[in-house]
Amino acid sequence: MPYRFIASDLDGTLLDPHHAVDPLTAETLRRLEARGVQFALATGRHYLDVKDIRQALGVRAHLITSNGARVHDPDDVLIHRRDIDAELVRAIAQPAFAAGCIANFYLDDEWLISEPNQALLDMHKDSGMRYRVRDLARHGGEGVGKVLYIAPHEHLLGVERKLRARFGDRLYITFSLEHCLEVMAAGVSKGHALEMVLTRLGISADACLAFGDGQNDVELLRAAGHPRVMGNAHPRLSDMLPQAPRIGSHADAGVARHLRQLFAL
Repeated sequence: MPYRFIASDLDGTLLDPHHAVDPLTAETLRRLEARGVQFALATGRHYLDVKDIRQALGVRAHLITSNGARVHDPDDVLIHRRDIDAELVRAIAQPAFAAGCIANFYLDDEWLISEPNQALLDMHKDSGMRYRVRDLARHGGEGVGKVLYIAPHEHLLGVERKLRARFGDRLYITFSLEHCLEVMAAGVSKGHALEMVLTRLGISADACLAFGDGQNDVELLRAAGHPRVMGNAHPRLSDMLPQAPRIGSHADAGVARHLRQLFAL
């Protein structure tokens, strides 16, 4: 069966080490779109941020954002949303969990943060996405699709243990990067969102390629008939998907080079 759909993570996968679109990647995806291939960008990033990345790629693509808590079609119509229960948001924003971390809330049209962070602004400079500093421990908790904790990895491992012990069956908890622990409602994942999109389009998983590098990509890769693990992937992802082919690094436009070989571009 020919490949009809491509789903890809962004940071560490489709984007270069500076979190930017490589020209080879954009050209490759545009040529595949001209052949009828469809796409989804699947990321922990905020929807408003990813819209601009899609524009830089120059293709029509579904947007799976906040690790699957939001899904938009290529015309920016919201086709799926799932918030964390407000009571859980209020609980996990308290110092018992958030102390020692920079906490972030992702809402539909807003990014809230517990304290300023220049590195985050630099990472989002191309899209112009900006946060608003708030006392998140006093937030009502409504409308939050994702809670993100940023801290050193060893500290986050302790936060993860506490969250799983208290709310493990009510939350989806995953690392996107060593210093980024992400929390969504139970049942939310990039993989669940991809399955939803493929069903909506009438495309079989056997016709889908997927690319990822992080622990939050495991469900995405398992949902696709043809998973690919980046050469720069987290070791735990490779351990979880030992049969998935490993391709080049995002630093060398690994996704684009693999696609060009597969499609004989």
